[in-house]
Amino acid sequence: MPAPDLANAELTLTGRITTASNATFMGSIGDAVVVYKPMAGEQPLWDFPNGALAHRELAAYLVSQALGWNVVPHTWLRDGPLGEGMVQLWQEQDPAQNAVDLVIADDVPQTDWKHVLEGRDEEGRIVALVHEDSQALRRMAVFDVVINNADRKGNHVLAMGDGHRYGVDHGLTFHSDHKLRTVLWGWMGAALSAEELDGVDRVNQGLHGQLGRDLAHLLSAEEISALGARCTRLRLARRFPAPSGGMPAVPWPLF
Repeated sequence: MPAPDLANAELTLTGRITTASNATFMGSIGDAVVVYKPMAGEQPLWDFPNGALAHRELAAYLVSQALGWNVVPHTWLRDGPLGEGMVQLWQEQDPAQNAVDLVIADDVPQTDWKHVLEGRDEEGRIVALVHEDSQALRRMAVFDVVINNADRKGNHVLAMGDGHRYGVDHGLTFHSDHKLRTVLWGWMGAALSAEELDGVDRVNQGLHGQLGRDLAHLLSAEEISALGARCTRLRLARRFPAPSGGMPAVPWPLF
């Protein structure tokens, strides 16, 4: 049976994801299970343009492709039952794995995990936000710096059974002002690897070619210029950044 035409074949809604802040639906295109976020269902934000979050989701996918790390599942724009929106292939994560977690502070693993911060839970216990120390998650952390991700929550990291980690929900990205809010601070100050720096270079170079032309339909010239500047700063620093500015360094809620 031939694969469905994902851009044009009928998109059928099968359910709604009620935990999302914007209208988000499960759907199917033939045998393909997808997530559909119509632009008409986007809630207005004070610091991002109205009706453009879907464009940022696609822009994040294009940058992920330029990096070469497959951080973002296949994403595209198309018409649907509720108008034009973002569509993304659904990824079924492994329920037995958590790439980001909250644990009792005394139970933080000593190896293969990074400690981010501590706080108290609703019962007054001291808990710690931790994430795994893996190449896949390092790549996602670099990706978030490049796209200026303002909302990397723990449940926006999908742990796949084969060890791959997908990042989803990238509407709050690419702002020209510093907006980085993420749970992935475990490598703060650590040196970037040659492979990670090569990925940043591919994005920066791509802005002068097809990537730049594609992003010009999705982002403002100022936002694309800021993207290039972030790549340049990251390349020169050769290290994961630390939080800066007066805004919170992590999103809320964390998950």
